[in-house]
This record gives sequence, structure tokens and C-alpha cells, in this order.
Amino acid sequence: MTGALFSLTFTVAAPFWALMIALPRWSWTRRIVASPLIVVPVLAIYAILVLPALGEVLPAVASPTLDGIRTFLGTADGAAAAWAHMIAFDLFVGRWAFLDGNRRGVPWWIMSPLLVLTILLGPLGLGAYLLVRPRFGADAEA
Repeated sequence: MTGALFSLTFTVAAPFWALMIALPRWSWTRRIVASPLIVVPVLAIYAILVLPALGEVLPAVASPTLDGIRTFLGTADGAAAAWAHMIAFDLFVGRWAFLDGNRRGVPWWIMSPLLVLTILLGPLGLGAYLLVRPRFGADAEA
């Protein structure tokens, strides 16, 4: 079951990424992506993976050590849970950047590669967007 959930994680997030990257100007894209609930399918997978292992997860995150985290992530359940965690947060950050970029008028040809970078290397995509962001629009709303 863990392997199936691992595979399903990106599959349920991919349509939202496809909308933001490939169809950023389609009228339905902004309507769909406007909802923070787009991350719910990935959150559900994360919950399915983490809640049964809460006895292992809580000690690892409440008092993290490199060895404790390495041990948990070295299991199939731990790796799948970490993957769902990353996918959920990357999607939420990508959603924020997409909506913020639209509000600021960041051109799609700049925004799309930044979103691809966010899918592949989440924090680097966020960092790149934060570098580009001030060059467009107002900083009135975060």
C-alpha cells in the first residue's frame, strides 16, 4: 500500500501544476488554483501514511536528531510520508507564487520556469520567485 500511495502522491498534484504551468491564462486555471483546497488530496495521503506511524513520527520530529530522522526516512513509510509532505508544501508554495505572480503581472514565460523549479527543487523555486517578485507590481499584499 505504501508504494501505491507514494505513486499516487504526485499524480493527484500534477493536474494543478499542469494548469499553472501549461495553461496559466485559461480562465478556469485561476478559479481552480484560487482554492487552497487543491492540496487536500495530498494531505489525505500524508495523513494515511503518518497517522498509523504517529508513535514513530512524533519522537522523531518533537526532538529531532540526524540519526532519528535518518532512521525514520530510511523506511518505506517514512520516505513516502516525506514525499507527500514535500509535494503538499511545494504545491501550496507554487499556488501562492502563481496567484501572487498573476496579481503582480509576472509574465507567464517567467513564471512557468519558476514553477517547474518549485516542483523539482521546492525551496530553490521559492527563492528564485522571491528574487523575481519585487521587480513586478506592488508589495501591498503578501
